[in-house]
Amino acid sequence: MKKFHFSLETVLDYKNQALDALRAEHGAILAQVRAQESVIEDLEHEHREADKDFTQRKLEGINILDAMNYEQYLRAVERRLEMEYYKLDKLRRQEEQKRGQVVEARKETATIEKLKEHKLEDYRKAEQKDEEQRIMRQVVKESRRHDCKVVFFSTLADFYFNDLNDRGEQKIFTAVSV
Repeated sequence: MKKFHFSLETVLDYKNQALDALRAEHGAILAQVRAQESVIEDLEHEHREADKDFTQRKLEGINILDAMNYEQYLRAVERRLEMEYYKLDKLRRQEEQKRGQVVEARKETATIEKLKEHKLEDYRKAEQKDEEQRIMRQVVKESRRHDCKVVFFSTLADFYFNDLNDRGEQKIFTAVSV
């Protein structure tokens, strides 16, 4: 029998390549999300340290000009934090969208792979049936050559439970067991 060939193999290859590309894009976006989270964490740390320093300086006594500079600096850091949180939110939406695309592509690929498995199983069954028919033809051919009676059983259990008292059927057992 000829070698198994899945007619949608090129489609499956294309879908797998598309899935790999989507996974790479999703990974890149995830890396951007992690980097943005790191930027925000650094800014929050910077804001906390500046606020702590400002509070300490107020307790020790600070001139008005320095106090205004601290307040201005803290507001600038807060504005940058808002901007960075906005960027993070935008990146998270992109990541969620890309994750959805990856899931959809994975479903499409899995569907085609499942179809391939079914086709391969059908192919194997047909191959097994062809092999069984070839063996049956060979047995019939040999039985004609040796002039003996041939009976085919659908299962081995049918063979064992059948009455083998007839002399012709005894020959079958001998012919098959050889």
